[in-house]
Amino acid sequence: MKTLVIAEHDNGVLKPETHKTMTAAVKLGFDVDLLLAGENLAAMSEKAASIAGVSNLLVADDTAYAHQLAENVADLVLSLSDNYSHIVASATTTGKNFMPRVAALLDVAQISEIIDVIDADTFKRPIYAGNAIATVKSLDTKKVITVRASSFDVAAEQAPVSVSAIDSKGSSGLSEFVSQEQTESERPELTAAPVVISGGRGMQNGENFALLNGIADKLGAAIGASRAAVDAGFVPNDMQVGQTGKIVAPDLYIAVGISGAIQHLAGMKDSKVIVAINKDPDAPIFQVADYGLVADLFDVLPELENAL
Repeated sequence: MKTLVIAEHDNGVLKPETHKTMTAAVKLGFDVDLLLAGENLAAMSEKAASIAGVSNLLVADDTAYAHQLAENVADLVLSLSDNYSHIVASATTTGKNFMPRVAALLDVAQISEIIDVIDADTFKRPIYAGNAIATVKSLDTKKVITVRASSFDVAAEQAPVSVSAIDSKGSSGLSEFVSQEQTESERPELTAAPVVISGGRGMQNGENFALLNGIADKLGAAIGASRAAVDAGFVPNDMQVGQTGKIVAPDLYIAVGISGAIQHLAGMKDSKVIVAINKDPDAPIFQVADYGLVADLFDVLPELENAL
């Protein structure tokens, strides 16, 4: 039995989720092959081959995989599936796009967003917005698994393993890439940042989010928001942290003016250290915070920035 992990990358850069997913895959107890599918992969291949736990690196270099279209990637994974008992990918936008298709084509049940591996058949995954953890056992002979990468450590490095070029399945013809629009920012990506500072409804309006900028700059932090702030139109939805937004687990998470609804907590409660600033002493966010400050954020934020 062997495990196949599909690498997560963007614009020629391996994402940290790949290393964390490798950590989860190694816990299954089998040899792990890493599949790197995309275009112009030479530079990335060298880094991927050095991730600890990789037994063999499979490279599919073709324009059909340049934009990770679900139909094309799923067909490629399906063509390799006979050799593997476990197929694993990160529970990211890309992984959530093609992995359900792989599971459907294999006629098995996908095991989604696991946070721990008990054994080769048994896993833990959050349910009810993270308020309960389900231990699930799969009886399928072939497991299709997505990993909540924030629950696992980054894999170390090893001596590079062998690289095998595999034949492309080409385009399925079912979809085509048209265009993409990305938010340009000098700040680190929200899901990968070691420090995140987020604002909530207590920020009162979008202009007040500027109060977070100076602190974020000094800490090298990404800026996030609660769903309440996004729904109110303060900030765009790509900043949303929570069950229906982005799942983050930074070393430091600072929640400013966020009450702490369970949907938001589901997206950040795995953070190593949580700091909450809220003028309501009964705000639920204080139940998960390591450090809490009951104060008016408009007084505290300028003081915090000056102190830093």
